Amino acid sequence: MRTSRRTLASALAALTALGVLAGCTRADSSAAPAADQGAAAEVRVGFFPNVTHAPALIGVKKDFFKNELGATKLTTQTFNAGPEEVNALLGDSLDVAFIGSGPAINAFTKSKGAIQLVSGAVSGGAQLVVKPDITSVDQLKGKNLTTPQLANTQDVALKKFLAEKQLTDQVKITTMDNPKTLDAFRKGEVDGGWLPEPWASRLVLDAGAKVLVDEKTLWPGGRFPSTVVIVRSEFLQQHPDTVRALLKGELAAIDWAKANPADAKTVVNGALKELAGSTLSPAVLDRAFSGIELTTDPVASAFPQLAQDSVTAGVVKSAVALKGFADFGALNEVLKAQNLPAVVAPELTK
Repeated sequence: MRTSRRTLASALAALTALGVLAGCTRADSSAAPAADQGAAAEVRVGFFPNVTHAPALIGVKKDFFKNELGATKLTTQTFNAGPEEVNALLGDSLDVAFIGSGPAINAFTKSKGAIQLVSGAVSGGAQLVVKPDITSVDQLKGKNLTTPQLANTQDVALKKFLAEKQLTDQVKITTMDNPKTLDAFRKGEVDGGWLPEPWASRLVLDAGAKVLVDEKTLWPGGRFPSTVVIVRSEFLQQHPDTVRALLKGELAAIDWAKANPADAKTVVNGALKELAGSTLSPAVLDRAFSGIELTTDPVASAFPQLAQDSVTAGVVKSAVALKGFADFGALNEVLKAQNLPAVVAPELTK
């Protein structure tokens, strides 16, 4: 009997030890995933049906991403504005996002560093367009202006601009989806909006608006990052080859668009019809493309100012420290293979 009890106790102890060991193994694997697990089985990429996301639209429609990804499945999802796309990233339903610079910073902040900037995509392409009878900034007092979404890139830009002009609380700001802004402007329900392309051009050419402020005029050299590429840090660590393949596809899409501008507009227009249900007139397409630069350059020097702009706009209370925000390792490998200069941004990288 005594021997049986000792045997049972030994067996229970062994099972307990195995259980603890297994529990430790599970905990360790969840806390510290393998650094590099090779190419991902699937990569989930988000972007907007906007001209300012042309590299993504072209990359998908012309198979530049697919050709570089090989066996990795590409799954795409579209969004109206950055904040909802950030929620998808933080909710682990998205791996990579083409997104505005403001929400990119907010994603890094909210995730406590679990989101990283890996590339640029588009510079420029946002304007404050208004009714023709508004000819000065002072005349914005009492007016109703729109932005695509609360705390998105254009929302921050407009609120920062109004704060600097001492017009905070003197202008009503309404957030609405870009297509609804066009309809509301035509009906006289709003007086204008700070909008990305092609919506700024649509209000000007299709609804009679005029440009009051081109955001390019507010930045050195007229360059600011309207669209960038961000990635979940865990995905970047586990699947660097997949991220590198996506960035290689992005660069190929940009190079093709620059070499074939007319065809690029046709491809983007086709993508907009498929994703948003309507196409743009040739005049709108031409105007929208004339205001943007397709580039993998993230215009890194603008980000400290962008972080401060969110404070000025009242979106956040203090500017976030951006050290560690970016990881340009994958991008620089792609650029080096094409004999292009590397992106150097010590203020953003570790």
